[in-house]
Amino acid sequence: MRFAVIGCEVLFRECCLAAAASPATIDLVMLPQGLHNNPPDLRTRVQQEIDRLDGETSTSQPAYDALLIGYALCSNGAVGLTARRAPLVIPRGHDCITLLLGGKETYQHYFDTHAGIYWYSSGWIERTTQPGRERYEQAYQRYVAQYGEDNAEYLMEMEQGWYKGYAWATYINWDLPTAERDRQFTRECADYLGWNFDEIEGDRRLLFDLFAGQWDNDRFLVVPPGSCIEPIYDGTIMKACAGCACHGAELCSQTAGPAPLNR
Repeated sequence: MRFAVIGCEVLFRECCLAAAASPATIDLVMLPQGLHNNPPDLRTRVQQEIDRLDGETSTSQPAYDALLIGYALCSNGAVGLTARRAPLVIPRGHDCITLLLGGKETYQHYFDTHAGIYWYSSGWIERTTQPGRERYEQAYQRYVAQYGEDNAEYLMEMEQGWYKGYAWATYINWDLPTAERDRQFTRECADYLGWNFDEIEGDRRLLFDLFAGQWDNDRFLVVPPGSCIEPIYDGTIMKACAGCACHGAELCSQTAGPAPLNR
């Protein structure tokens, strides 16, 4: 088996582990973090990579047995994704946290028992500036430089307003070499923000099974060539939509709704 994986760089370490453990030949394409903030941008970038990888050979046979999507629905950025020759495979989940927790059931249980969660992981800490002292100070200095101190204070007060909706800084531990550093960083952020700190063990099975070709229907959606990804508002989260005349994205995105995400 030979698979190409298109994923977000916040999962870089975890994807490398999964690739090393897979019996398949794996080619990784890691896209910049932050594309989910504008779902059409995410959809466009991932679709461009799908088109490139799906057309790498001039023969009728695709270069890969499958193209693996290392995202979840991700603010509906995956809606409409389609390939012409190789099947797409995507984990059933609302966002990348599902891939770190091992499944949508674990995600939902934690979500139901903890109000106002902001997730911290190795990749989120390395690739972004997470809520905490460092993020506040960076933003404040930027506003001072642009608008002066008085205006900076006001802008920071407005910007920090959305923090009030959160109560938990939850660290997902995959037992990576950075675990102790990341755990301590999350604790410090929680203390600074006045949030509760929690740690939850990550589960490698979902991501590892994606890379290994172990695709049961409960955890993965396999999209045949020519079909595209469509959201569905039940526990399965998404389905394959066949025969979209618009190549998938434009038509199916009209039915898309909001999904949870880290800011």
